[in-house]
Amino acid sequence: MSDFSIIVALDEQKGIGKDGGLPWHLKADLQHFKTITTKTADPQQRNVVIMGRKTWESLPERFRPLPDRVNVVLTRDSNYPLPEGVFRAGSLDQAFSSLKGDTRLFGDIDSFFVIGGQQIFEEAMKRPQCQHLYCTHIEGDFQCDTFFPDFQQEFQLIETSSKLQEGALSYQFSQYKRTT
Repeated sequence: MSDFSIIVALDEQKGIGKDGGLPWHLKADLQHFKTITTKTADPQQRNVVIMGRKTWESLPERFRPLPDRVNVVLTRDSNYPLPEGVFRAGSLDQAFSSLKGDTRLFGDIDSFFVIGGQQIFEEAMKRPQCQHLYCTHIEGDFQCDTFFPDFQQEFQLIETSSKLQEGALSYQFSQYKRTT
């Protein structure tokens, strides 16, 4: 399995979602997400975004699949309908092994990002290959019903932005690296 990163936005309670969607709208965070998940060392390569079915369904249809990235949806339903060019996998392991074995993509992949949701994050955080977290920390408690796992024991803060403001929302971009 390849090393990978997680990218997530979370509130002060580590909340990441409410009622099947994001409980906030931050244009700067969406731009940050796009920049991180599309930036490659080689312009001929693309990054992979791996997400659960619920995260896929929470994306507005006009943004599905996420452009300029290889999209992988994790679902146990082998008949789940996905557009052409979107990969289906039953697990994280299957996602990595099938992408590595796809000769159309071999050598064309730069980085892997897990983008949600809760169950996928929980599974991904247990893997030593999860080396970096890109977090948008949003001030406040948004009464979320889905949460990001605790990570302070295994990850160390290596970079953070100054506090930023968009409308009534205050937030910071932070990057963490696995230490254990």
